[in-house]
Amino acid sequence: MTYKSNKTGWRYFLIAMPFMIYVTAFYFVPLFGWIYSFYNYNPALSFSQLQFVGFDNFMKMYNEWSEIYRVLKNTLAMSVLSILVTPLPLVAAIMLNEVKHDKFKRFIQTVTTLPNFISWIVVFALTFAVFSNEGLYYTLLRNLHLDVPVIGIMGNNGATWFFQLGLSVWKGIGWTMIIYIAAIAGIDNEQYEAARIDGAGKFGLMRHITIPGLAPTFFVLLLLQISNLLNNGFDQYFVFYNSLVADKIEVLDFYIYKVGWLVSDYSYATVLGMVKSLLGIALLFAVNYLSRKTKGESLL
Repeated sequence: MTYKSNKTGWRYFLIAMPFMIYVTAFYFVPLFGWIYSFYNYNPALSFSQLQFVGFDNFMKMYNEWSEIYRVLKNTLAMSVLSILVTPLPLVAAIMLNEVKHDKFKRFIQTVTTLPNFISWIVVFALTFAVFSNEGLYYTLLRNLHLDVPVIGIMGNNGATWFFQLGLSVWKGIGWTMIIYIAAIAGIDNEQYEAARIDGAGKFGLMRHITIPGLAPTFFVLLLLQISNLLNNGFDQYFVFYNSLVADKIEVLDFYIYKVGWLVSDYSYATVLGMVKSLLGIALLFAVNYLSRKTKGESLL
């Protein structure tokens, strides 16, 4: 029994080994690079030749607070807007669950899930074809003799946050909806039967069975999203960046890339990345504490 148990344990260990190597190589080994935040890094010099500057790069972050504040404001604004639309996939999943025509249901699922697999570069190409000044949308407005703004929505500074939010929702709603549809499938049918016997209609079933059944999944996804407040991603904002919307589209990940690769201030970029990671870890533990207090379950 002991031999069999050990054999099974080793088998699981060997299966997990590639993933452990991957996580160690790409998530833990790079952490040693944080040491460059205390040096004036120059790729042409060896480590022993680098100038030790202590906390100068951290003080630089303090001195450039106005720039950091602008980037943080963009990051938090887009994250908070994303959190506000978190119920959308849940509502869409509940509505789709009520569709009785299986082919139509599968068609909607496929159409809404497909954008998740499209790269942001392709999304930009499609968006440019539709929303650029010479694109389909504004051409249609001109043909209808309607007013066309001089600057299209892709260059509209005031609409940047909402435009990017719309693109994110379009790209991700189908994927998240799959999670909720799977959760609905896991709800015990006997609960629905019992509710029907008690006289519950369609909306009664949604209110008393489906929504409470989806609440744990919704809560976990919401908490994970809150813990990722500072992680907006990079690809989307990189491809949609232009000089007209530069001050509204620069989120933290994009700003770190700009400082590191475009300005070539590698040490300062390391400091920004380090602080972002530490704040992200603090947020994750805070959300985990919130989960324990409200649900009695730990996410970690």
